[in-house]
Amino acid sequence: MRKSTLLITMLLTSACMTDSNAQSENTNTSVSTNTTASNPPNIILIVADDLGYGDIEPFGQKLIKTPNLNRLAEGGIKLTQHYAGSTVCGPSRASLLTGFHSGHGSVRGNPKWTNSGNPVDLSTNDTTLAHILKNNGYNTAIIGKWGMAEQVPTNINAMPNAQGFDYFFGYKTHVAAHHYYWPTLFENNNEYKLKDNDYLKNQGKYTHDLFTEKALNYIVKQGETTQANEAQKQPFFLYLAYTIPHLALTVPEDAKSQYKDLGWPKRMLNTEGHYRNDAEGNVTYAAMVSRMDRDIGKIMDSLKAQGIDDNTLVIFTSDNGHEYDKGFFNSNGPLRGKKRDLYEGGIRVPFIARWPNQIAANTTSDHISAFWDYFATFCELSAPGQSKSQTKDLAKDIATNCTQTDGISFVNTLTAEKPQQQHEYMYWEFNEKHGPLQAIRKGDWKLVKKHPNKFELYNLDKDISEQSNIAKQNPEKLAQLKSLLKNARTPHPEFSLKKLPNPYLKGK
Repeated sequence: MRKSTLLITMLLTSACMTDSNAQSENTNTSVSTNTTASNPPNIILIVADDLGYGDIEPFGQKLIKTPNLNRLAEGGIKLTQHYAGSTVCGPSRASLLTGFHSGHGSVRGNPKWTNSGNPVDLSTNDTTLAHILKNNGYNTAIIGKWGMAEQVPTNINAMPNAQGFDYFFGYKTHVAAHHYYWPTLFENNNEYKLKDNDYLKNQGKYTHDLFTEKALNYIVKQGETTQANEAQKQPFFLYLAYTIPHLALTVPEDAKSQYKDLGWPKRMLNTEGHYRNDAEGNVTYAAMVSRMDRDIGKIMDSLKAQGIDDNTLVIFTSDNGHEYDKGFFNSNGPLRGKKRDLYEGGIRVPFIARWPNQIAANTTSDHISAFWDYFATFCELSAPGQSKSQTKDLAKDIATNCTQTDGISFVNTLTAEKPQQQHEYMYWEFNEKHGPLQAIRKGDWKLVKKHPNKFELYNLDKDISEQSNIAKQNPEKLAQLKSLLKNARTPHPEFSLKKLPNPYLKGK
């Protein structure tokens, strides 16, 4: 079992268990749980790409129809204060996988936004939640966008099969994932050619549809295995990393029919740039989100058909804030900012979880949680040390990794059985064109730092839109958060808090 290079000692009394004296913020009514070490849940984690907090109906969207996400929320719980790992894809997904926030993680920025200008991949020093689940007896798969193996030539140690996943199908790199008709995907470590795909003309097989097909096939296979041999069944973890609604904005025409002729204002897009968008954006954006919603419905139906719905936890979220909307869709709801900001609109994301008989239906919680909590949460759900194939040393190693992250399990928020432990604070950093930026949240208070020395202080309970900078009026609170900010990160040779040149403008 590999060890993380950055180990943060958490105040937990045992592996991934929460503090019984903590204060609960959960509004659930209690649901009796019957999950045991011999019957851990299947886990499906669906992550959208650049979907805003307000882009779906359960979080206030009025124009885009998402009936299946409504169904998911009605059958489960919404977390209204859930945060991505970062405000862009790479470090956000790295945070999800490894359990560290961007001040401690091994990947803290998107490819090439580094001191050297070279991308940083996951390495053999990283332990991912897939490692934990696999070693706890799970079958593990990722379908969709990886983006953690950007180096050229390919670093095999950074590919999903070396990072705890039994099966991988999808995009290896970020740039490839910018195109929905890309001709080369990967199946495990092998290229998977789509010979009729032309990403410059948006022709061929729409990759989102292919990801859904692969996900459905995977679920059917897992269900058939369970039905064929109940005694030998293994739970599964499916990380379904959709790329909708990331640019380029394009979708098959059949998805657009419900949004045409509604009198919407037209927003014409560039069809010949790096992103090969469809000509009109508003209808396309809505159709993309609804197509994803349609396919989430297919996944939910397949779980029922396979007879595994009752013991499957389905989680839906987004990797960061939106990028496309200029106000028509109100993609942020009440939040300020968007992708590449550390205001709430850049990092607060929708979260829905459904687990029949374990999570109370149609409930909400304002528990403050983030992507780095998934590691600890899945550690607890997968009952560390129970796999028959584990040695005592391996079980001990797993328990150690489960506690030495920045995360706190939110199982108690989901099930409402016990009080939920709270974070002392939440931290983010980001360094691209307008960076470096840092942000820290403690309770209702949030500090945003724009380097070299500009501080903005907000009370999110009274000012969720972050409109009133009250730093001057609250010197003691400002000093407290500045002190936390100073100590919230560890140095990284590739991710210093200094101004970086745009790596994509070199030579121009």
